Amino acid sequence: MSTLRPTADRALLLPDEHHHDSWRVLRFVSEFVEGFEVLAEVGPAVTCFGSARTLPDDPLYHQAWLVGRALAERGFAVITGGGPGLMEAANKGCKEAGGLSVACNIELPEEQPFNDYVDLGVEFRHFFVRKTMFVRYARGFVIFPGGFGTLDELFEALVLAQTGKIEHFPIVLFGREEWSGLLEWLRSHVLGRNRISPGDLDLMQVTDDPEEAAELATQSHPRLHAQAR
Repeated sequence: MSTLRPTADRALLLPDEHHHDSWRVLRFVSEFVEGFEVLAEVGPAVTCFGSARTLPDDPLYHQAWLVGRALAERGFAVITGGGPGLMEAANKGCKEAGGLSVACNIELPEEQPFNDYVDLGVEFRHFFVRKTMFVRYARGFVIFPGGFGTLDELFEALVLAQTGKIEHFPIVLFGREEWSGLLEWLRSHVLGRNRISPGDLDLMQVTDDPEEAAELATQSHPRLHAQAR
């Protein structure tokens, strides 16, 4: 028998004899309102995604730290999921460079506290509300290697960009070797079988360089970039 504590997301997906779904809308609204109020004054920001399981001695941790630092030096806040691993590294780099380090944490069956480098944090109960905040308050994404959550956030951003729900929104993949297998599969099986358009793959840019990652993620905002320099 599972010992994991129930979450609001899990309760939402289970049958409930005592509550009607229409009442749950109020819970969603309250969570949106809280997120909007807390994050409204963040200013220009880039969201960084990546694995929570990456340890500080992993070279990718240092690379994520450098990206967070480079973004702060360009005048951008860094938003992450608030957990450990690569999220912590990006928050740490931003904070140590004098930038605003922001986190949108999520309620999980196994509690995930905020990392130690968060200046401004909001805790969410529902993934879909949290993902809205990642896009609403960011000007671009830098996506490091990760698991299902990172892939979910990547493809959510791609769908929004592909369908025109977000415009001029850089999506930067960090780590050519790490992403090469997925990109090849997309080219051969998805594009190759006419399931997406050729230009859809151009929605993503790939780099191994932290400075280039920050440059690409902020490239649609030259005025802010110039001021930061």
